[in-house]
Amino acid sequence: MILTNLPIGETAKVVSVKGNNAVTKRLMEMGVVPGVAVKVVKTAPFGDPIEIRLRGYSLAMRKSEAEAIEVSE
Repeated sequence: MILTNLPIGETAKVVSVKGNNAVTKRLMEMGVVPGVAVKVVKTAPFGDPIEIRLRGYSLAMRKSEAEAIEVSE
């Protein structure tokens, strides 16, 4: 499943970060790497951006960026 399909308040583990562009590399530098637990905190009224919590901090990202992150519950 991809991160955008994870319901608000649910926690999952990152399986992979797809892509090889600057955005996906930056996400991995910020700690979004396989094995890390992420929790969807909230979404904006129209669903973009979303806020996630990982490694003790919050991170907001575009929905298109979150679609590159594969997670498992």
